[in-house]
Amino acid sequence: MFRQLCLLALPMMMTAQIQYPDAPVRPVTETLHGVTLTDPYRWLEEDQAPETRRFVEEQMRLTRSLLDPRADRAAFRQRLTELQRVEKTDVPFVRNGRYFYTKRPASATREAIYFRASAGSEEVLLVDPAVAAGGELGSVQLMGVSGDGRWVAYGVRAGGADEQEVRFLNADSRQERGVKLTASRYLEVDLTADGGMVYYSDLPVGGPRVFRLDLTKAGAAPEQLFGQGLGAKMIAVSRLSEDDRHLVVEKFEGSSGDRGEIHVLEIATGRWTVLLKGLEARSTARVHNGIAYVMTNWNAPRNRIYRVDLAKPQRHFWRLIVPEGPDAIDEFHLAGGHLLVQMLRNATARVELYTLDGRPVRALELPGLGTVSGVKASAGSEDVYLQYTSLNTPAQILRYGTAAGGAAVWARTAAPVDSESLEVKQVWFTSKDGTRVPMFLMMRKGTVLDGARPVLLYGYGGFNVSVTPSFSANYVAFAERGGVVAVTNLRGGGEFGEQWHKAGMLENKQNVFDDYIAAAEWLIANKYTNPEKLAIYGGSNGGLLVGAALTQRPELYRAVVCTVPLLDMVRFHKFLIAPLWVPEYGSADDPRQFEYIRKYSPYHNVKKGERYPAVLIVTGDSDTRVAPLHARKMAALLQASAKPERPVLLHYDTASGHSTGLPVTKVIEDGADVLTFLAWQLGM
Repeated sequence: MFRQLCLLALPMMMTAQIQYPDAPVRPVTETLHGVTLTDPYRWLEEDQAPETRRFVEEQMRLTRSLLDPRADRAAFRQRLTELQRVEKTDVPFVRNGRYFYTKRPASATREAIYFRASAGSEEVLLVDPAVAAGGELGSVQLMGVSGDGRWVAYGVRAGGADEQEVRFLNADSRQERGVKLTASRYLEVDLTADGGMVYYSDLPVGGPRVFRLDLTKAGAAPEQLFGQGLGAKMIAVSRLSEDDRHLVVEKFEGSSGDRGEIHVLEIATGRWTVLLKGLEARSTARVHNGIAYVMTNWNAPRNRIYRVDLAKPQRHFWRLIVPEGPDAIDEFHLAGGHLLVQMLRNATARVELYTLDGRPVRALELPGLGTVSGVKASAGSEDVYLQYTSLNTPAQILRYGTAAGGAAVWARTAAPVDSESLEVKQVWFTSKDGTRVPMFLMMRKGTVLDGARPVLLYGYGGFNVSVTPSFSANYVAFAERGGVVAVTNLRGGGEFGEQWHKAGMLENKQNVFDDYIAAAEWLIANKYTNPEKLAIYGGSNGGLLVGAALTQRPELYRAVVCTVPLLDMVRFHKFLIAPLWVPEYGSADDPRQFEYIRKYSPYHNVKKGERYPAVLIVTGDSDTRVAPLHARKMAALLQASAKPERPVLLHYDTASGHSTGLPVTKVIEDGADVLTFLAWQLGM
């Protein structure tokens, strides 16, 4: 049975009939802290129930029937193919003069793992995903390499799930060990220098764990070193020192890294040292030659770095070597007798070198204002490898020497884009409470600001995640069609340190939505666009963002793309690994937190008869991070509630999920769907 409604497709100026799949209302009413709530689609939480599967199948048939026939979909798919079916190489691990890296040749659909015995030697295919992972959607990930360059740890993933099985391969013989790590969410996998032992941390639903496993002994059982009884709200990440002498374990509450602790195991003696505990701070450490280098935001919201002798770990012996400055310290590495420090200045990357006692040496020359990621450095090598990209610059892998000199290009993604034809600039706008917030814009040079440009407004705003300008084939294709791409740096992120993060979490979460709405209003007021030409886009925590923007200010936007979202914030913490996010959002189990959560929870603020924008909600069964039930319930509710003028579509893939690693052909098809939907709704 179907509900029928009319859709006025404004760009086509014709009326079409949409038949939404029937989704019966079966209200579940409950009272929380004296407030009565009714959930009409609780039954859609049951993933494998026959009626849920029927709902999903009918929704996908509807979505395909509306997107596939559109004439411009083929053009978008062709352009995305040109931009993405090119050779793509990731930052290499360099061990004992050997190079290990993932690469997707232009002719391939998935990344494989490659090896070079030296810088100039012939490239060898080590792990073929078609063989190792099988299936069309399986993928492999390079996770670690032993110090002698002989052993490789790699993950095998099905679809877009977070979980991977870990295998161990000899680079010389191409033979695998008989030992595997069963599928889990692995946070870190470190091999000892000779590859005989592996230290790893994982994150099952019940809580974090850190293990050691002897790979040389058949049938050996993993030895748990850390994590007993920590619970589902905690994370513990391990890191083995390059000299194999120490294991650092960073324990913290939730995905935001709050209430951090640092524990260091001296492997030879089995003695643990506690470096940090009991502080409201986020901290991380790297250890080499008995010295710990600790980055912390304790009394320093933009972070600072200390040098700590493990023989004298008491805090009064700590030596400050990189003080807090105007730029946020984002990450650091040990590199050839130096500290390599990644910073953010107004949401763009800076990389600076310091001596190990904190004396500034120089800043690395980057190609422009963009993003640095994937840094690979070693305490024993002067070579540093990193990835650089910007909104109009495809990714390139750069090699630097710590001694002197500029960058050498080690690999480049040769996407056919005319970077000079795309203008990128940063603007600032004022949010509701007077806070100044930055935003990056990309458009074709010479774009006339007539108040009628199609605009795609992206945001995230959470978990201390910094949104920096990065290349996206979807963004380029949108801009080339005359659109403007706007990327916001909302509160809740880490662009300006912990104060910026805290201003957008827990009871301050509404600030993030206010920032985003203010960005939309600025784009309209400054003649970039108007509400009939403005689309908003976000995924995961950003899916919550656009869901809140949709329900709070529906008149501001013409279209919404909401991917792998959190939308029922009253019940989010009950599913999968969502307890990890309670320190960021709060929980409806807490009476005080319930009050502010229910006020912004998108699912609980949909109004019957409201004129909502067109909505495309994207999710998949293999999302083992954000439960796809959020997308199913919201799609059903919006389809039943919104005025019958604009489509509400559920793009549901039974094989896709939250993580990366999908074949490029699947990425292209999904991107073509999003761009087709946007072009349809914005009249591009």
